[in-house]
Amino acid sequence: MDILKEVFQGVLYFGIGENWKALIMYVIGGVLIYLAIKKNYEPALLLPIGFGAILVNLPFNIVGIVTEFVGGEMAANGEVGFLEVLRSAGISTELFPILIFIAIGAMIDFTPLFKNPFMIFFGAAAQLGIFITFIVTLLILPHLGIDGAEALKLSAAVGIIGAADGPTTIYVGNHFNLIDYMGPISVAAYSYMSLVPIIQPPVIRALTTKKERMIRMDYHEESVPKLVKILFPIIVTIIAGVLVPMSAPLVGSLMFGNLIRECGVLERLSQSAQNELANLVTLLLGITIGSTMLADKFINPVTGLILLLGLFAFIFDTAGGVLFAKFLNLFLKKKVNPMIGAAGISAFPMSARVVQKMAKEEDPTNFILMQAISANVSGQLGSIVAGGLVIALVTILL
Repeated sequence: MDILKEVFQGVLYFGIGENWKALIMYVIGGVLIYLAIKKNYEPALLLPIGFGAILVNLPFNIVGIVTEFVGGEMAANGEVGFLEVLRSAGISTELFPILIFIAIGAMIDFTPLFKNPFMIFFGAAAQLGIFITFIVTLLILPHLGIDGAEALKLSAAVGIIGAADGPTTIYVGNHFNLIDYMGPISVAAYSYMSLVPIIQPPVIRALTTKKERMIRMDYHEESVPKLVKILFPIIVTIIAGVLVPMSAPLVGSLMFGNLIRECGVLERLSQSAQNELANLVTLLLGITIGSTMLADKFINPVTGLILLLGLFAFIFDTAGGVLFAKFLNLFLKKKVNPMIGAAGISAFPMSARVVQKMAKEEDPTNFILMQAISANVSGQLGSIVAGGLVIALVTILL
């Protein structure tokens, strides 16, 4: 009877409108689940995020599930909710982002980049929005009562959203202990990553002409020595670790995954990393991100600003890559298709597919997928290095 009474009181409390914010979170969670199932937008992420958002905003605390995280203090009987366990073990320790990057590294084939090393510059140019958004956010936050060290840290995390790289965004946000903002930061990063096919095409069309989108690019099938594929992840890890130490954990885990793929003697581990590890960690990461979307912390003006500026960063990252390609064409005899620059963001391989689809719409015989993939894998590295640079910059300023 005591349990039934508690349930009834919780439902009544919810029904009279005292906890109206939870209703909004139910709607947001429902929308994410709808996009995952109906629209097939990154269902492995959006579905668990949406469900986690609903679970964490139940009208009464459920001991052993969400009590510890919702209450912010240890439950009366000392029991810790499983969502809090996942958050503490996977997000606070940065374990989930590291494991995700091992899986991504095992999925990536850098062969197209070896054949088009020039494309690595697009992976750098497409990070422009990160630094522009960092400055813009830093100028806006004081008007919302956020300044000083907190403003610097939050600006860094918001800027990284533009790379469409969820694990790096979580890594940066957690590095600066932005617990109260992890919900909107993570949701923005993964939502925009899943909406690449919707957001990027209008930006690309606005910055390019039909003639530019029809530019053909030559691609030559050449074998890459196995030794090169094995040495590449090792050398990249050393260089990144020396030049940008803050990026070493993410670059190292990405390159470790790639080394497992290319070494040729760990095929079973490579397949496990690409499938079982990637699927399991993505599932746990999604529901844990959803558990950070507590209504009282999620529904506020800062959340709206994070979502808006995250979109701003993403658009400028796309624009930066395209404009850089157009700039290079002023000096190149053999022009590059400027759409390749848009693939320089970290959303692999979605952005490359979007670019190829747009090229095919303009000319069904135009095939630039390999060049787009080259820029895309460069963007994966570029976003990690950019994240390390932002962390180093903010650390110096602090």
